[in-house]
Amino acid sequence: MSGATTAAQREPTDKEIRLVIAASSAGTIFEWYDFFIYGTLAGLIGAAFFPSDNETLEILLVWAGFAVGFGFRPLGAILFGFLGDRLGRKYTFLVTVTLMGIATAGVGLIPSAATIGLAAPLIVICLRILQGLALGGEYGGAAIYVAEHAPPEKRGFYTSFIQASVVGGFVLSIIVVIVCRALIPADDFAAWGWRIPFLLSIVLLGISLWMRLKLSESPVFQAMKEAGETSANPFKESIAYPGNGKRIFVALFGITGILTTIWYTAFFSGLSFLRGPMRVEEGVVEWMLLIAGSISMAFYLVVGKWSDRVGRKKPIIIGAVLSLVLLFPVFWGMGALANPGLNESARAAPVTIAGTGCEHDPFAEVQATACGRVLQDLTALGVPYDIDDAVASSEPGAGTLLVGDGAYDYNTLSDDDRRGTVQGWLEEQGYSFERQTPPLSSILGIIALLLVLGMLSALTYGSVAALLCEMFPAKIRYSSMSIPYHIGAGYLGGFLPLIAGYIVAMTGNAYSGLWYTIAVVGFGLLVAWWGIPDGPPKDFEDAHG
Repeated sequence: MSGATTAAQREPTDKEIRLVIAASSAGTIFEWYDFFIYGTLAGLIGAAFFPSDNETLEILLVWAGFAVGFGFRPLGAILFGFLGDRLGRKYTFLVTVTLMGIATAGVGLIPSAATIGLAAPLIVICLRILQGLALGGEYGGAAIYVAEHAPPEKRGFYTSFIQASVVGGFVLSIIVVIVCRALIPADDFAAWGWRIPFLLSIVLLGISLWMRLKLSESPVFQAMKEAGETSANPFKESIAYPGNGKRIFVALFGITGILTTIWYTAFFSGLSFLRGPMRVEEGVVEWMLLIAGSISMAFYLVVGKWSDRVGRKKPIIIGAVLSLVLLFPVFWGMGALANPGLNESARAAPVTIAGTGCEHDPFAEVQATACGRVLQDLTALGVPYDIDDAVASSEPGAGTLLVGDGAYDYNTLSDDDRRGTVQGWLEEQGYSFERQTPPLSSILGIIALLLVLGMLSALTYGSVAALLCEMFPAKIRYSSMSIPYHIGAGYLGGFLPLIAGYIVAMTGNAYSGLWYTIAVVGFGLLVAWWGIPDGPPKDFEDAHG
């Protein structure tokens, strides 16, 4: 993939390519497992490190910690991109996987906030920062390493294993949690057993290092190094290289912005939506995501191979358009199948709150007004509501919660059992807050809808590693593709659970967080249409002379 050095390269054998794909993919699975286990166990992590009387605040703090890790991915991309372009692909991603494994295991060793107070969440945040730095160097290294070993006509297919491995990390995190829940009593798992999946990362780190140490350096990098063509300052050259400004903009918004928001909506929003407002049993949710995620991995390989024939642009455009059309219907369908009683109750007995100070601050430990405290309770219970602005402007002290044909004065509530009383009022009008185990037919329907989300993710992600490698010159490829990828994935995608959760908390509508995804994908579609190269795939040197 480097015109001046192609002659110096030896074509890898089929056996070497299989080892390259296997080792790179396994390392990617383990590294993303380390990152995703935090999100998979979000509820227990919140109780251990971010305890609060405000359940909504507790989970938002967990997602804020999740986002912090993503926020440091661009810095990791700059640091490890520099090392990857200067020192080599292989040793750089050996460092990243080691850093990730150690940081993840560290989370499992931190005493809870009840034991060491504020130090606990601060240490968690520091370890999340280390994870984010490591992840900023991992994806670019693994993707480039595979791409630079692959023959051009199979580059999309071979690199699609890296994309599938990201889903594999999520699937592995769920498998480990399911096994631990099966072997450890529920109370013990909540108390200490949740730490085991984090500590397991040391074992996974050992396997990953063993596999990756067997690899040789990328032939493209070896040829550049022998010819003295490596970059002296990859970060500076990535900014100054002719035409890279446009390419980085397209990679950030037209490629990464689309793929990352769809990915996190498909898997993390699907997970939190079913476990949260739809109140489906956690074990059932984990099994559904495990099945859907495992099957979805094959979609990425199909799309990667397809892109070798039709080009990289077509799958991304199709996936983005379908996402804009299907996201809301898919989530509406999952809600109807997961908890039809909630939908029926919301129709038969709609909830309206009226009074003064009807404002809910999801980040407040204690709401300022009685109306705000009831809104906090409704949000925590996953009940949609409307605010009656006409009555809200009435005299101070007035406050009524209308549920169907029932009217309740919430100013009489004491803080001791406010949540229980509000829940009792709702139950009087037909609401049920029992954890749901949908019938088999509904479970199969939800899995099918999760597979639709997996298909949308595969269309927008399956060909991306090949596309990004082809967009940038070899000597600054690690830096040039990693920086926009991790800015997009770090901020547009990594903050998605926090932003979507905040929107839901502010509106009381479990589906309203999807508008964030719609906005990012809508803008990204315009950029992708304008900026992604048309036609059959081409190496950078072939496309740009």
